[in-house]
Amino acid sequence: MLYGDSHQKGETILGDFRPVANGLHTDHPVPGLPFINDERLPLGNPDAIERTGRGQGEGLWGRTDPLPGGGWVAFTTEPKNRAYAWAVHCHPEHGRTVVLVTDSSWSGLHHDWVYGHTGFLYRHGGYWWDGTAWHRPGVVFDGAYERYDARPVQDALTVTAADLLAHPADPGKASIATIAGFTAHKTPLPSWRDHLALWAEHRRRVPDARPLDECVVDLKAPELQPGLLVDRAGLAKIANIAEEDLPDPEYEGHKMPEPQAHGAGGPLWSQPVARDWAEQHRREHGPGALLSATTSFDTPQPQGLVADHNRLTKVIHVDGEQTEEAAKTLAWWPAVSLTVGTQSLVPMSALRTTLVEAVLSHLATGVEKGRSGIWLGTLRPDVVKVFDWYVQRKPDHTAGLLSEICLDAHTRLDVDPQTVGQLIRRSLHHDSTLGEETIDALLDMALPPSAKSSES
Repeated sequence: MLYGDSHQKGETILGDFRPVANGLHTDHPVPGLPFINDERLPLGNPDAIERTGRGQGEGLWGRTDPLPGGGWVAFTTEPKNRAYAWAVHCHPEHGRTVVLVTDSSWSGLHHDWVYGHTGFLYRHGGYWWDGTAWHRPGVVFDGAYERYDARPVQDALTVTAADLLAHPADPGKASIATIAGFTAHKTPLPSWRDHLALWAEHRRRVPDARPLDECVVDLKAPELQPGLLVDRAGLAKIANIAEEDLPDPEYEGHKMPEPQAHGAGGPLWSQPVARDWAEQHRREHGPGALLSATTSFDTPQPQGLVADHNRLTKVIHVDGEQTEEAAKTLAWWPAVSLTVGTQSLVPMSALRTTLVEAVLSHLATGVEKGRSGIWLGTLRPDVVKVFDWYVQRKPDHTAGLLSEICLDAHTRLDVDPQTVGQLIRRSLHHDSTLGEETIDALLDMALPPSAKSSES
């Protein structure tokens, strides 16, 4: 629970980790968390921070890395309290972030800071700030770039320390904790603004301290208003699925987005985050529902498998020695063995690779000839035929297949994902037997976000 007394109470989650305290010398305090004396940390020297823990004994660790855009990150187990680790992010323009996390979870923060493309400040269940703008939590994965799609928050307002301290606060009622014997609080500190005021007093003794109006504390946005948040029932409604079909919170909680707050009935999400989750859910599960059919046993299966079963049933029944019911039973396992399992008669993984390479070959030829856009033409009809055959039997693999094509086109040929998406859509409209409405519905669900045109 990481919000100050002037904010809605909820949880701020950083990926799979939670900050449990602010370092006294942080420039960007996390609301609701205590401040801990961090003067023992060599905050100006990332190598020294690493050496504080690294190689200093069993259970101690440290690490530092440069950041791609300048600056650095550093981590170390706290020797005096090994349950926790210090995490320091030094931005070349926006100053220093110092937080305490559990020692078992700092690697998650390291990944997000160095590789996650999700900024460096996190609030309200993963809303993130990159120094320029606030974005919603990473929920919709863009396989063309192997990262979550960055989605700006509408009408976002950055709350600084100066904004909060414009209201009365009493630093005399606050205290600075020490790391020895520290135990994380289960709820936000009461009257957290008093603790922020004490932090600000300490900064007056720090040479060249960052001005308070440049110390980012929180985010405000219309979508985060308490009355607009939705519970599990509301999220299910936005996703157009039954509430009981949502991931089980006890066993599958990792499949849900981090909540923006908690109410009496459980987790609460902003509506845009709920819509993002619904979009990702449709990408993963929608193609299977779209390209399904009912077997002669009255069960839903991929329409390609149903077609194979029906065809084999007809072959077995036509000799006249089997009843139709017996033919259905005899035909089922041969139909399944064609495409299901690692030992399927048709090597589906190899077929997928061949399909990817066929699309890449077409793109490479176009790039070599200096073509782009509609001048790339359409894929060969046989390639489209194989695509149709594959996705009808492996519909749940459609998003992964399209992401792999877009990723390889981007990394190997420097072709942007939107061009690839347009090529595939144009080619399917030209030669696919799936039907235009089905094609558009499938691609609208399964293409990576960056591969979709603004019109789709």
